[in-house]
Amino acid sequence: MEVGLVRQASRILSSYRHWLGRELVERGRNSLEDARELWHASVVVVSHGSEADPLLNYANRQAQALWESDLSGLAGLPSRFTAEPMERAEREAMLKRTEAFGYVDDYRGIRISRLGRRFEIIKAVVWNVLDERGRPAGQAAAFDQWIELP
Repeated sequence: MEVGLVRQASRILSSYRHWLGRELVERGRNSLEDARELWHASVVVVSHGSEADPLLNYANRQAQALWESDLSGLAGLPSRFTAEPMERAEREAMLKRTEAFGYVDDYRGIRISRLGRRFEIIKAVVWNVLDERGRPAGQAAAFDQWIELP
């Protein structure tokens, strides 16, 4: 597994534990095992960086399947493009709320796959990702419930 993915998985998992006080997935003996566990988890996990227009920098296998793209098609994509234009203001408000409070655990929102399929995510947890020094490094989301939309 690529070093950058292992580092991002470690940040995602450590930040989740920091904000929510519990583990997102079962942790292994080292960061590589943790990264593999997150990669293969049944929960959808995505993250973006802290750029002015945040870019996706992680999508586990479940996320790739849901968004109908491989990691190379998602990484570097402005994360706002995961939502339809009319849904982006609501998404931005949720991200600001997350930034202010560390995490939200009640998010619902409509998203669109790379191929145009619409779905509503339910009860997503969204949290601030911190780097190894505790500095803001983006945000991540995890959810295991969604509804396909027409």
